[in-house]
Amino acid sequence: MITGRILLAGALLFTIAVSSAQVVLPACFTDNMVLQQQTKVNLWGAETPGVNFTILTSWNNKSYPVKADASGNWKIKVSTPIYGGPYTITFNDGKITTLQNILIGEVWVCSGQSNMEMQLTGMYGDVLNLGHELTDAANYPEIRMLKIENKTSFTPLTNVQTRGGWAICDPQTVRSFSAVAYFFAKNLFADKHIPIGIINSTWGGTVAEAWTSGSALKRMPAFAPFVNAIEGGLTQQKLDAKYQRELRVWIDSINVTDPGFQQGKLLWAEPGFDDSAWPKMTLPAYWEQSGVPNYDGTMWFRKKVVIPAAWAGKDLKLNMGAVDDYDVSYFNGAEIGHTEAFFYQRSYTIPGSLVKAGENTIAVRVFDNGGLGGINKGPLQLSLAGDTTGQINLAGEWVYQKARELKLLPQAPVPSNNANRPMIIYNAMINPILPFTIKGVIWYQGESNADRATQYRQLFPLLINDWRQKWGEGNFPFYFVQIANYAAADQGPVADWPALRDAQLSTLGLPNTGMAVTIDIGDANRIHPQNKQETGRRLALIARAKTYGENIPYSGPIYKSQVIKGNKIELEFTHADNGLLAKGDTLKGFTIAGADKKFYPAQAVISGNKVIVTSRDVANPTAVRYAWANNPVCNLYNGANLPASPFRTDDWFDVR
Repeated sequence: MITGRILLAGALLFTIAVSSAQVVLPACFTDNMVLQQQTKVNLWGAETPGVNFTILTSWNNKSYPVKADASGNWKIKVSTPIYGGPYTITFNDGKITTLQNILIGEVWVCSGQSNMEMQLTGMYGDVLNLGHELTDAANYPEIRMLKIENKTSFTPLTNVQTRGGWAICDPQTVRSFSAVAYFFAKNLFADKHIPIGIINSTWGGTVAEAWTSGSALKRMPAFAPFVNAIEGGLTQQKLDAKYQRELRVWIDSINVTDPGFQQGKLLWAEPGFDDSAWPKMTLPAYWEQSGVPNYDGTMWFRKKVVIPAAWAGKDLKLNMGAVDDYDVSYFNGAEIGHTEAFFYQRSYTIPGSLVKAGENTIAVRVFDNGGLGGINKGPLQLSLAGDTTGQINLAGEWVYQKARELKLLPQAPVPSNNANRPMIIYNAMINPILPFTIKGVIWYQGESNADRATQYRQLFPLLINDWRQKWGEGNFPFYFVQIANYAAADQGPVADWPALRDAQLSTLGLPNTGMAVTIDIGDANRIHPQNKQETGRRLALIARAKTYGENIPYSGPIYKSQVIKGNKIELEFTHADNGLLAKGDTLKGFTIAGADKKFYPAQAVISGNKVIVTSRDVANPTAVRYAWANNPVCNLYNGANLPASPFRTDDWFDVR
């Protein structure tokens, strides 16, 4: 419990002037936090400009004098002891403010996209053995967790929004925390018995450039124009206005080419249109699972609904669950709303002037950009706008008709509020925590950059170096997960998962990095594999070995070099701890090519710490690839039961 008074700022900028004496702390400073051990950590915040106050740290009973500068900002460094606690930090500006139950230990930032964001249970599914993980086994009072809320900004912010401040790990709080980060911390704690603090700054579906600073991205021609435009005065408001104009043009262009557009209007939205010959579908549902497989594009849905006399002339609400992907909705022929996002619930107001007693018609045109399509997951109902006690359930039988295939539709404009733009996540979710003293970073991202895998070879190291330079703590540990095996059925045709994994592998050339290979624990049918326990454990093995000095195997075999001997290629590996081995009777996953760059399935055998690869189809081989597929069959391990990373010995970036 915090004693005295304290303002935990949300989106507050510390350049404000504080009107009366009060300590203002960033949102990442709360009760229950963890501070990095045996170093000098930063404490910072705001006060009335020019005000002097003191900070008392209980672990050394030392008082630090502080003075706010002319802008009201203050920042000091305080020394921390070896791990332990609980401790307090007291701020005294004439009134006492105290942060309680602080531990000294190891602080790690976890970041990336949805496979790092994935909670133990939630929108991305459940981890393996969820019931067991949420029992008392999850009671780790010395593991502390801070979740940073998703936010973007065109300019660097100085504070974040958090989900309730630092939480103590227990079966309830851990449910909604990063599963990979939790299992990483759990493994570290089990080995070290040192308090672990995890700062969770993640966002599903995001690209690496959104997590990189503008100053770094200006070095890459692909991203420099956007950064320069921001510096030249481009704002979110200007982009929003431009997007709305482009969107209206796009919807209108779809209208006039739609088969339902006849006699100068969309007849398929009109109440008098005869839809008696249309097939029927029970909604909510995805149409691929309801008798219309392998169809991407636009689909019309219609339903007649009887409105009671008491509702006539009154505003109504049409509530629908998530539509995949976009929709434009109509009531009695008039457009009532549209949404260009696949995961948002729809709630459209129907003006009373459209509402009559008796039979009315609802029509929804759904745009599916690939994968599953339809109206699914959530409410499907009609109600009075100001009174939801009486509702008309719209779930059940609707009629439908295909309109135009995706290949015949013009490309939709890119939403102006898309998080996947250069630097805007970095500005809001990384820049504000740069003063927080950390031990290192764990990272799981790459799926969203798989359509630009060659670019990632430059972009990912740029991000790592950028964070290290901005944090100002040297080449701190940066350990990452190589993306798992997956059939990638919902990815675009340009996505190249093997090349993305290879780009991640090449990033090991940076100092103090490590890569957890997960090519054996993915799921062909789930982009979010459930075995986050092993992912977290493998990251923890790297930290234990490279950061904390344990003499343990921490990586599977990593390709080192090849020697061509006639019709054979001999491959040498590092991290062949306790010898190479095949899980199963024979090695699988190797292909081989000659100078023509055509790869053929190969026979591979282990000889000591080498693998010898041949094929009857390739008399003069020049290159080998291993596990070079989205969802490969592969089985090379070392004696520590850690899988080999996919690799290629060639540099043929034009060959997939």
